Amino acid sequence: MSERTQDLAAGHRPRGVVIVGAGMAGVQTAVALREQGFTGPVTLIGAEPHQPYDRPPLSKAVLLGKAEDSAFDVDFEALDITLRLGLDVTGLRAAAHELDTPEGPVAYDSLVLATGAEPVALPGSEGVPGVHLLRTLDDAARLRPVLERQHDVVVVGAGWIGAEFATAARAAGCAVTVVEAAGRPLAGTMPAEVAAPMAGWYAESGAELLTGARVARVEQGAVHLADGRMIPAGAVVVGIGARPATAWLAGSGIALGPDGSVTADSSLRTSLPDVHAVGDCASFPSARYGERLSVHHWDNALQGPRTVAAALADGVARTYDPVPYFWSEQFGRFVQYAGHHAGADTLLWRGDPADPSWTVCWLRSGVLVAVLAVSRPRDLAQGRKLVEAGARIDAARAADSSVPLKSTALRGW
Repeated sequence: MSERTQDLAAGHRPRGVVIVGAGMAGVQTAVALREQGFTGPVTLIGAEPHQPYDRPPLSKAVLLGKAEDSAFDVDFEALDITLRLGLDVTGLRAAAHELDTPEGPVAYDSLVLATGAEPVALPGSEGVPGVHLLRTLDDAARLRPVLERQHDVVVVGAGWIGAEFATAARAAGCAVTVVEAAGRPLAGTMPAEVAAPMAGWYAESGAELLTGARVARVEQGAVHLADGRMIPAGAVVVGIGARPATAWLAGSGIALGPDGSVTADSSLRTSLPDVHAVGDCASFPSARYGERLSVHHWDNALQGPRTVAAALADGVARTYDPVPYFWSEQFGRFVQYAGHHAGADTLLWRGDPADPSWTVCWLRSGVLVAVLAVSRPRDLAQGRKLVEAGARIDAARAADSSVPLKSTALRGW
């Protein structure tokens, strides 16, 4: 007889966990609860009707028609996880421990917010035919015919998602123009000297990159820039950022930050009792970096749920303070990043940025705090461990790309 069956037989109702959001963070929370031995009811609510799926393949294999979907390989029935898909959650009433949905209230004992982020729309483009976002499986399904028909494509935004889509579109044979309002790609995430060599990747792939180019308006078949230029566009793909999907929490008592993220504590607990938050929708204080972090990447949606699930399983809160990590496949390169470089006082190169592979390291008072590796996975793996350990390194040796990064740690640091 299982522990849960014993509880029911004894007349005890196990505490139930409801998870809002069926993306990576939500699914991993549900799975981790069972892995941690949690025996109470687990309900996973997703707004989309599709079987829960992973998002990174949407801009790669799914978009290019190499895979129909990217559903998680999880047997929810075997894990006794109740799925409620195609269900919008519209409000949270903490005093009643209930969620509002079009199908009626859903009660919870413990609640995990895992609603992720939603893409920022280009002002004035809503409802214009041929304008696309790329966040969901349905978005990828609408964009796949665009690539199959080899339309001329304009991508608005030269961030990570813009670069990945431009890569896929070029692979499909589309003519691609990328329009970026800032003076360089990745302006919001990378320093100018690091982003500069990446600008050349676009031309190398056959895509045209226009920087310092603001969009004045979009109409069917064309993008008009503020300087008067007009770019023909069989399709327009907007990739100008994402914001936490938390508007539905207005008036709930959940504290939100200026960016709309749920301001969780160091154990991912929210301002309301019995409510945690994980993944893209949450921010958390990092003692490692001395600031609050909001990490919109896959690894955060994988690691945070384990912390929350462990706490829900045994009632003991754990501190969540990871080294952020992400990767991107673009223009024939595998780009990986670990750490957080804000506050660094030294930037050093390993290799020539004109070469196909190179690495950048950031130091703060001699301590390695972040690593960006372009097609150098060994540097990333070794650098990530050094960042996690808070290692002080020999900058001169680290700048020599022939020296293994793990060998640059100073003795006795």
